[in-house]
Amino acid sequence: MDRGLSPIWTIRAHKRVQDMPKNIAVVIASFHKKEADEMLDEVRNFAKHNDIRIVKEKWVPGSMEKPLALKRILNDDGVDGAVALGIIESGETKHGFVMAQAVISAIIGLQLELMKPIGVGIIGPEILPSQIPSRVRPFALRAIQVVVESLE
Repeated sequence: MDRGLSPIWTIRAHKRVQDMPKNIAVVIASFHKKEADEMLDEVRNFAKHNDIRIVKEKWVPGSMEKPLALKRILNDDGVDGAVALGIIESGETKHGFVMAQAVISAIIGLQLELMKPIGVGIIGPEILPSQIPSRVRPFALRAIQVVVESLE
């Protein structure tokens, strides 16, 4: 007698897994604390209204620390994806541009290595202070939306 799952049970079991809330983490830089708090508020609000659980919020000093924090958190099987938030503003040199390239490259590498989505809500690089306020909430919102879409 075949004791395997019937096709109907397989579909139902799959449906149950899809219906389960997704667990995500948020890694956020504290360098621009006021704006970072707004970004986090936007992500929390979206999660609350879309059956997404934020199981970990990790504050790091800046964007360079995000890849390591993301890897440590995403190695947990109970975390399905993550959002990285922050700002890399314009400075007197191209340091921010180079830093952003390195951070984004590392984040893409983590997604491929761990097969878990990471929504990037890092404003910049080279953004002027006057350009930041109008981008804070939209960038954070899009970052969590990308993770949710990737988990479907």
